[in-house]
Amino acid sequence: MSTTATTHYLELSEDSGSAHKFYEVVVADTEVTIRYGRIGESGTAKVSSFATVEKANAAAAKKIGEKVRKGYAPAVMGARGKRPVTRRAIVSQRSTAKSAPVLWTFDSGAAAFGIFVDERRCWVGNERGDVFTLTPGGEVTGRFQLPDAVKCIVADDFWIYAGCDDGRVYDLSGKVPRAAYDIAANVDIYWLDIHDGTLGVSDRQGGLTVIDHEEESLWTRKSTGDSGWMVRIDDDGVYHGHSKGVTKYDLATGKNAWDVKTGGSVLFGWQESDAVYAGTSHNQVRMVAKDGRSERTYQCDHAVFSCATSPDGRYVFAGDNYSSVYCFDSNGQRLWKLGTGCGSAYSMQYHDEKLYLVTTNGSLACLDVSETAIHDAEQGVLPQTVSVKAPEFSAVTPSATVEITAEAGDGIVVECVDTGGGLRVHVISPGYQQGWNVQFPKNIREAGARYVVDAVSESARGGFYRVRGDIRRLG
Repeated sequence: MSTTATTHYLELSEDSGSAHKFYEVVVADTEVTIRYGRIGESGTAKVSSFATVEKANAAAAKKIGEKVRKGYAPAVMGARGKRPVTRRAIVSQRSTAKSAPVLWTFDSGAAAFGIFVDERRCWVGNERGDVFTLTPGGEVTGRFQLPDAVKCIVADDFWIYAGCDDGRVYDLSGKVPRAAYDIAANVDIYWLDIHDGTLGVSDRQGGLTVIDHEEESLWTRKSTGDSGWMVRIDDDGVYHGHSKGVTKYDLATGKNAWDVKTGGSVLFGWQESDAVYAGTSHNQVRMVAKDGRSERTYQCDHAVFSCATSPDGRYVFAGDNYSSVYCFDSNGQRLWKLGTGCGSAYSMQYHDEKLYLVTTNGSLACLDVSETAIHDAEQGVLPQTVSVKAPEFSAVTPSATVEITAEAGDGIVVECVDTGGGLRVHVISPGYQQGWNVQFPKNIREAGARYVVDAVSESARGGFYRVRGDIRRLG
């Protein structure tokens, strides 16, 4: 005897929020299948069996009612599509300049945009969703596999985040990547930055969206241009680079503070404590003071697709679409121009007299930019470049599964509570503000559950905590 299945399909899609989700309930005799996830994706499915058909229908009705009360509504599957995605492309030309002193290169396997470097690790993320970690000396130490292309990698104090073309921002600070932010599906992400838990997203249309640590939109603005390839945030403002120039918005209110025209489209952005630097299509890096009152120009020979500075501001670096790298002094005088030998730099970062590039051919390259090494390179004397190979090891993928532990040990205990306006997480270990929320992955929250975390840190501006390290469920 065949069983007729009844399907209930719901969606929640908000123009101004992050929600772009579906929820499907299929009842077949005494079996209930629930499938949920982001619209346009296959999602996650769970199957439950009940003693009678009546109990199965009652359970399904309860689940549907819960979702309707949260704003879900009946929809036609396939009517709404997956989020729009634009992937950056450079027609990279070969440099005619002398070769740069490249110490080592690592082939990530696909064009790479994401880079972050500190004392311990170099991070590289590519269009296949691979994120590798290496030592500053070039030893591969780890690999993550994200669901879609990596747009960029940013650091926010202790935390390392990767923006992904699936519309999520993943926290890579623990052993397992966790989805930290979910960006509205109508936003075609170009770039992002995070500062003290506040996320700024710039998009194809020239829009700017600022989201707090609970993934709630603080404000959105539309700049005068489009193609927002630059967003940088500090305590006071959000600096948005687009096709017309650079705009500063007040971080708290979104009020326009100033506009500076750059003459060409902004293709990349960098910031230091007192200034932002914009690489432009008009072959320049433009420095704009954060009060908007003073500017400086660093002239290159071709369109600038990446830039960076040394921390003391002594040097300004730029990468063009002809596989060349430039160095200027702080006043704008060009000191040198050399070829990378491994493609044009999509992104770059300076650290400890080294310049690290991620390029169009997928390389992470480490250049020695000390005065001695550059002098030797200009005379044709170069180091032997080491080609770094990754060992065979499995990539760690994002997960909504949480390890179970029976004891808290030295960890901090937090609890998930239903506040009526959503699930929130609070610290219950002594010595903390128990009324403060904890920034915590939404896809592992469950009302009433308790979790153990390695540590929590108060946000720089106060008012909430941020999880550090791994998360385990207390059971």
